Amino acid sequence: MQTGALRNDRQMMEPSPSYRGRIAPSPTGYLHLGHAMTFWTAQERARGGRLILRVEDLDAGRCRPEFREAMVEDLRWFGIEWQEGPYYQSERNFLPVWRRLRDAGLIYPCNCSRRDVLSALSAPHPEEGDEPVYPGTCRHRIGEARGIASPEGVNWRFRVPDGEEIRFRDGRAGEMRAVAGQDFGDFLVWRKDNIPSYQLAVVADDATMGITEVVRGEDLIQSTFRQILLYRALGLPEPGWYHCPLVRDAEGRRLAKRHESLSLNELRKAGADPERLRREPIEN
Repeated sequence: MQTGALRNDRQMMEPSPSYRGRIAPSPTGYLHLGHAMTFWTAQERARGGRLILRVEDLDAGRCRPEFREAMVEDLRWFGIEWQEGPYYQSERNFLPVWRRLRDAGLIYPCNCSRRDVLSALSAPHPEEGDEPVYPGTCRHRIGEARGIASPEGVNWRFRVPDGEEIRFRDGRAGEMRAVAGQDFGDFLVWRKDNIPSYQLAVVADDATMGITEVVRGEDLIQSTFRQILLYRALGLPEPGWYHCPLVRDAEGRRLAKRHESLSLNELRKAGADPERLRREPIEN
């Protein structure tokens, strides 16, 4: 994957009443400063338009009530304001989207585990948090898809157009390019535990909510290429994109929910100053 030169500025869009942005936290742990700074950028870019709070809580096994409750309090403490929501992904029905992809012959059932994919000689190991490039083991099953009534019990993958260059212009990073089948492979759209993948759920919800620009961390740039293919396959209008730089700790590691001392919950309890944190998130 090739990217344009990253810029450190946070140039804001002109306010527009038709702008619809969103913040989409997941209650699988306490939010940290990295989340907060991305959400702050999303809020700044949405000024003059509308900002939506969407809670991505599809993974019931990892989402906990205490994280959900703290999330709203922590966001408000940090200074995040939204005009719509919270909406909950767990209350949405994504099966119609799966059926559209199945009926179009664009997805197929797959029995391969992540370990299977990683052990394949042709599958390079992915960056942290990303899917490995799928070697196509179950691609031959694409003809079976239309005869299967439910996605439950098996993984489902979207077949990417091998060799096609996918492009988009990022609002911060500029021109972005990736080659399907090389930089990313056939990706999950439905999990065998019967919940949609991140890629499918995000596209379906952003389209339904009329999101005009997606603001999120630059660790999700690779996901954007996959989601562009889903927008095209479903005949949906593609939003604009803006990927924020990641906040890192003193050792240069990107923040994660395991960084409990830098969680908003802990900082709020310790009496930290949100305005100061927004200026210098790690120095504090």
